[in-house]
Amino acid sequence: MMPTTFFKALADETRLKSLLLIRAENELCVCELMTALEQVQPKISRHLAQLKKAQILVDRRQGQWVFYHLNPDIPTWVKQLLEQTFSANQSLIKAPLARLQAMGERPQRAQACCSE
Repeated sequence: MMPTTFFKALADETRLKSLLLIRAENELCVCELMTALEQVQPKISRHLAQLKKAQILVDRRQGQWVFYHLNPDIPTWVKQLLEQTFSANQSLIKAPLARLQAMGERPQRAQACCSE
């Protein structure tokens, strides 16, 4: 991954917050990010598509839900930078995390022991 690709992908506040929220929760679906960020579905989906195109995120389908999580194959320097950004900027996602935690009817995830 080229640094310019990574930094361009995070140049938008919605994409940065989405990525930090996904880092905090391990994986999220569009509806959860809509609630957390108070944004409409087309906007969230567009930003997730850009993060996926940049190979920062990958997705998995579970029934009707599509969950997004960090690409396990991102370079070490990207992982380190994300961890530092996450640790140093908790105030950026404090309110969105609170909205996410207060959200009712969150999609159920398959148990870690179950295979897809």
